[in-house]
Amino acid sequence: MSRILFACLLAFPILAIGQEKQYNVGVVAFYNLENLFDTLNDPDKNDEDFTPTGAYGYTAQVYHDKLGKLSQVLSELGTQSSPHGFAFCGVAEVENRKVLEDLVAQPLLKNRNLKIVHYSSPDERGIDVGLLYNPKYFKVKHSESLFVKLESNSSKPYYTRDVLWVSGDFLGEMIHIFVNHWPSRRGGEDASAPARAAAAAVSKHVIDSLMAIDPTTKVVVMGDLNDDPVSPSVTQVIGAVGKIKEVKPGGMFNPWVDFYKKGIGTLAYNDSWNIFDQILLSSGWLSNTQPGFFYKDAHIFNKQYMVTKTGKYKGYPMRTFDGNVYIGGYSDHFPTYCVMLKEAK
Repeated sequence: MSRILFACLLAFPILAIGQEKQYNVGVVAFYNLENLFDTLNDPDKNDEDFTPTGAYGYTAQVYHDKLGKLSQVLSELGTQSSPHGFAFCGVAEVENRKVLEDLVAQPLLKNRNLKIVHYSSPDERGIDVGLLYNPKYFKVKHSESLFVKLESNSSKPYYTRDVLWVSGDFLGEMIHIFVNHWPSRRGGEDASAPARAAAAAVSKHVIDSLMAIDPTTKVVVMGDLNDDPVSPSVTQVIGAVGKIKEVKPGGMFNPWVDFYKKGIGTLAYNDSWNIFDQILLSSGWLSNTQPGFFYKDAHIFNKQYMVTKTGKYKGYPMRTFDGNVYIGGYSDHFPTYCVMLKEAK
């Protein structure tokens, strides 16, 4: 690339590569917001700890401070590639639609007029996934919540987050987005792996149906997968591979494999980095000679202000709580995003 020029006065950002072609820029993102609860005790949610009298002392002051911190990250996410920031961003660990409404109403985000897709799910922790989108880029045509059925070894049912499926118009192209938050590794990685495989299969089932009709269908699978790019749920169930040349028609590409092999991650545990926050792309995004949007590159958004500077979490994402003590961080996950280009006519 010779140089990059953003034409901020145009309806959509333009990237100029050399003197030959110009491209529209679209940013696709995901962010785990780490327990974004309101302060109210909802009898239908397992949210008692996140109330003013609960274990976390989750007061209105804490809630509004957290909203401000998250809005700072979201307002900057992807702006190095597009002055408008993300076209759409999947989010995880939100209690309800109201917390997302409060988030997009924050001063740093309000002028973007971000819209929301959210459904309540039966997760035992009381958290859901959602989608924030900029209507300048994306228009929703269809959305639904896909139930994830999990097997339980006890008489008590075990519920996790539903998968959010959103179809819509991405600057003239129909695309399909699947926002996920797969079951945790509680009980051990191997013992809990079947639950993540079951969650992965929910998106895969719909994707296979779409690809049977048209293998060039553009699909984005994003989320906190609680698994790495090399885990069986990703490589075997979804079938995502880390090299573009190995992606078959209708298959899935995982841009995060090389990051993982280099020891770069989105969250850390016991001084080991993982990339649970992934964005997977179908083969339809991969040709850079097509008239529509195509994949350019992938990024982990980890500005220095989001990194813990001292203590036992030094170098980790600056989390919201240390145990039950509010420490004023952002999230225990770094967000991820992919940059898409489309030749400007």
